[in-house]
Amino acid sequence: MCLFVDLYNREIIGYSAGADKTAELVYQALASIKGNLNNIKMFHTDRGKAFDNKRISEALETFGIQRSLSMQGMPL
Repeated sequence: MCLFVDLYNREIIGYSAGADKTAELVYQALASIKGNLNNIKMFHTDRGKAFDNKRISEALETFGIQRSLSMQGMPL
């Protein structure tokens, strides 16, 4: 499961589910967000390979969303 959570009020604003943690799962969750993606300021993740993907990077860049990665060896 991949969730996008609004840190202001902890509301789930986007999600997707699948058998494996893949870039496509993340992209589907991003695409499920109903609000204006230009209002999203930050995308924070661990350093998993599912997040190191050209398609996701291009989507974040298109909407001006800053990428934030957890410290190496720290899952959150």
